[in-house]
Amino acid sequence: MCGVVWAYAGPQEKAEETFAPIRAFKKPALDFVGPLPQPALQSMFDALYPPGLQWYWRADFVNEISDDAISQHIRFGEALPTMHSTMHMYPINGAAARVGKNDTAWNYRDATWAQVIVGVDPDPANKEKIVSWTKSYYDAVHPFSAGGAYVNFLMGDEGEERVKKTYGGNYERLVAIKKKYDPDNFFRVNQNIKPT
Repeated sequence: MCGVVWAYAGPQEKAEETFAPIRAFKKPALDFVGPLPQPALQSMFDALYPPGLQWYWRADFVNEISDDAISQHIRFGEALPTMHSTMHMYPINGAAARVGKNDTAWNYRDATWAQVIVGVDPDPANKEKIVSWTKSYYDAVHPFSAGGAYVNFLMGDEGEERVKKTYGGNYERLVAIKKKYDPDNFFRVNQNIKPT
């Protein structure tokens, strides 16, 4: 099943008009679309994902979703390793695209989607199952990606080259800033940018 979490921030009196073509496309299995405070939206899945779960993920920016990519998504969607495992695609081609790619550290201002594949399970014994599925899924769809990923979606085991690819042309500028303000690499427990 595919779930879409809609977020509409326009005038309330235009909401139904905005959602009319969406609802006309096909009758959904569940439809909870309606006015909702932001904190309620943000906590909607808390009960499904309680603290203590084992997580492993991989991510990419995506410009378009080709038929070949869809085939891979279907293949891995049909082979979910656990009930908590999933793939999310976040549309990012709105306000984020109105900023130049060199105006901040974020290099992929022209991407359409931020995609993250997550293997999740409460049982540490299933670690290999969720890691293997996530890596295989990622390997299958990465060729259809824009190359980099949202930096907070990178795992610590992806390596320096993946961090460089994510920052793209902004990487060397970030190295210069790091060299100036943190030459000893004190702030390194992250997707690290080394000062040299």
